[in-house]
Amino acid sequence: MSPARARLSLAALALLVLAGCSAPPDNQFTGYVEGDLLFIGPQEAGRVVTLPVAEGSAVKAGSVIATVEDDVQKADLAAANAALGEAQARLDKAKAAQQRPEEIAILDASQRRASAALDLSRIELERQKTLVPKGASSQANLDTAQHQYDQNQASLDEIRRQIDNAKIASRDEDIAAAQQAVMQAQANRDAAQIRLDRRTLKTPSDATVQTLYYRVGELVPEGRPVASLLPPGLVKVRFFVPQAALAEIALGAPVAVSCDSCPPLTADVSFISDAAEYTPPVIYSREERAKLVYLVEARPRDPSAARPGQPVTVTLAGPAR
Repeated sequence: MSPARARLSLAALALLVLAGCSAPPDNQFTGYVEGDLLFIGPQEAGRVVTLPVAEGSAVKAGSVIATVEDDVQKADLAAANAALGEAQARLDKAKAAQQRPEEIAILDASQRRASAALDLSRIELERQKTLVPKGASSQANLDTAQHQYDQNQASLDEIRRQIDNAKIASRDEDIAAAQQAVMQAQANRDAAQIRLDRRTLKTPSDATVQTLYYRVGELVPEGRPVASLLPPGLVKVRFFVPQAALAEIALGAPVAVSCDSCPPLTADVSFISDAAEYTPPVIYSREERAKLVYLVEARPRDPSAARPGQPVTVTLAGPAR
């Protein structure tokens, strides 16, 4: 190669290098897609029984992610139902009559017998009151008849009071205590039902299964997730803006998002940090022109087109000044 041609080649190479090192427009910033994961797991330790989902699968709100063994919770619910039934029976008894209908029927029969005896003693008393003035009977017989009448009257009054007492319910404070016992038993039953329902892990919203941390048969410790989910609404674009360009951004403002091998996206600014920080050592940064930057987040209008971890370029609606 001649010296002249070599000099031309070096000049062209230098122009290419300078073109590659040119600064990006003032209204473009590098960033990345991030997703806020939902971690789904049991509140109490247990062994995974079923796992009907796979990593990467889309699930609808309310779908079952996994079930955890629930023998203990079912036993607790059965015991709570039994306790509630007992408390309800005690309340019904407190509200009902003191004695059973059969016992009240016996008292009714005793009342009729006492009433008949009283009628008989009344007749005898009236007869003695007629005979004594005529001298046909003694005063002792009259006294005996009067005593028998008074005794039968007292017996009838006693039986009537027994019937009235048998038909009334318990005292108000006894009924109130029984009602409180029923309320406590209901609360215990509801708590047992909730603990049982929580053994079936469901997704709270439409999402994509990201990672399964346990398999069927494995023991999940308390508080550890079985799976992580990514709902579309929790996908966001994060980028850092120099303080000089901060005035060009407002909450709700649209921004254009582009990336390698993906269609252009539109996102709306949802968060602007009020605290400045130094340029972080992010691998997606092309240079460190601005040392003082602010974190900005934007929500894509089509979250399904953005993948967490993906590097992107964010362009503001207008040029930064």
